[in-house]
Amino acid sequence: MPIKSLSARLLVLTIFFVMVSEVLIFVPSVARYRMTYFDNHIAAGQLASLALEASPTGKIDQALTNQLLAQVGAHGIIVHRPNGVVRMLDAAMPPAADVTFDLSKGNVPLWIQKSFETLFSNGNRIMRVLGRSPFEPGATVELLLDEAPLRQEMWEFGGRILQLSIIISLTTAALVYLSLQWLLVRPMRRITDSMTSFRQDPEDASRRIAPSGRTDEIGRAENELAILQETVRQALAQRARLAALGTAVTKINHDLRSILATARLVSDGLADSAAPEVRRVAPRLLDAIDRAVALCTRTLDFSREGAPPFAPSEFALLPLIEEIAPALAVSEHELAIELSVAPGLSVRADRDQLYRVLLNLARNAIEAGARHLRFAASFDAGAVVVEIADDGHGLPPRAQENLFRPFFGSARPGGSGLGLAIARELMRAQGGDLVLVATTGGGTVFRLTLPPPSAHLEAAAPARSSGS
Repeated sequence: MPIKSLSARLLVLTIFFVMVSEVLIFVPSVARYRMTYFDNHIAAGQLASLALEASPTGKIDQALTNQLLAQVGAHGIIVHRPNGVVRMLDAAMPPAADVTFDLSKGNVPLWIQKSFETLFSNGNRIMRVLGRSPFEPGATVELLLDEAPLRQEMWEFGGRILQLSIIISLTTAALVYLSLQWLLVRPMRRITDSMTSFRQDPEDASRRIAPSGRTDEIGRAENELAILQETVRQALAQRARLAALGTAVTKINHDLRSILATARLVSDGLADSAAPEVRRVAPRLLDAIDRAVALCTRTLDFSREGAPPFAPSEFALLPLIEEIAPALAVSEHELAIELSVAPGLSVRADRDQLYRVLLNLARNAIEAGARHLRFAASFDAGAVVVEIADDGHGLPPRAQENLFRPFFGSARPGGSGLGLAIARELMRAQGGDLVLVATTGGGTVFRLTLPPPSAHLEAAAPARSSGS
């Protein structure tokens, strides 16, 4: 089991945390063991002192005294009774006390401190221990004890605690490891393996994970992964079909444009025909062929993979907009164009692509019945904003719902909806955008946003209006 695996880390961390817990338990436990040691010796000293009451003279010989002291493990025993009577058992030459402990005083932190002093001290101090008698209320028992036996028993107690801690930590770690392995690690490994297998061949339906039916977070992750894998698989399948369809459309468009080019040459000859009927229908035939060629061109442009070629440059906006009117080939009586653009306003964009976008919007306005078209540009919030407003009949609800969607967003019967879709794509490729601001029965407003030029915007002169 590699140490970098999740299972190994969980095992090591579990052992570590259990050992830390045992250390925290050991500290007060060893202090309590020391207090219990003293309590037991006080109780034993109280019982040993009862031998004095059994003697008719209230005294016992030194041999029996030594034997009783040896049983208690003390050099001397003094019992102070509430009535003032004192019973005492001591050796022939009792040693002097080095330290005194009064069990009726102190607190837990103090007892812990004294316990560690005993554990890590050297030599054998003589301890004078005072405590209340467990058998006679109000009586106080005083003992003279060696510290070395206490230290030895405390270390033995610590060894037993250490052994128990190791057993508990290993058992707990094993149980936690097995539980986490079953509840978490194996399911996560299964999810990871499924993701790896799916990445190798996303279109293979057999590589989709089968949810285990769990209702916890792992079960939810499995369900979401299964849904995600199926969604990606269907998207890839649809993309493959669309790619094949796009290839076919491209080939068909290429052949169709060749056919239309031939038809255009033939139609040019019809315009010079001597037959009045032929001359009358020739313009409509030419317009139909031109629209078909334009549709093929837009379809090829839209189906081209990758972003369109982008050649940015910095240029004045007003001269570009002034080129729109001649390209529309309409008279001033058919369409009035108003320009509200500062002469010093510059942008950084692909000039040809921006021209295509503006020309497309202007032609859409004419097709919508507009008689007045207004171009307004300004510098706002760190971007150049261009608004194109017309007084046409507006966009129908269906066109508004599917605006900028290819083949869906056309506002006129027979339209492809590719014009606005390609226009927005061109704008976004230059770091800008194209949005519909408003459309009513009295007109439509589109807004272009473009990044400003690299240099600071020149001081804008007063807006100029002109007609075309």
